Amino acid sequence: MPFEMKLPPLGDEAPDEAEVSFWYVEEGEAVAEGQDMVEMITDKAAFTVPSPVAGTVRSIVAGEGDKVRVGEVMAIVEA
Repeated sequence: MPFEMKLPPLGDEAPDEAEVSFWYVEEGEAVAEGQDMVEMITDKAAFTVPSPVAGTVRSIVAGEGDKVRVGEVMAIVEA
C-alpha cells in the first residue's frame, strides 16, 4: 500500500515550511519505520524526518533545495 510521507507540523513558533537539505535514501531503497529519510532546514534549525512506515521508497517528490510546506507530500513509500 503506498503511503504519502508528508512534512509534519514544525511547532507553534516554527515557520510553516522548510527546505530539503538532502535525502539519506534513494528511490527503490528499503527503509525501516523510524529511519531518518531526509534532512530539512529552516531559518532557525536543521532536523530530520523519519519514515512513518517500513517499506520501499517508490518516489521522491521534493528534491534537494525545494521548499516544502507543512502537510505537503515529500515522498511515496510502498508499505
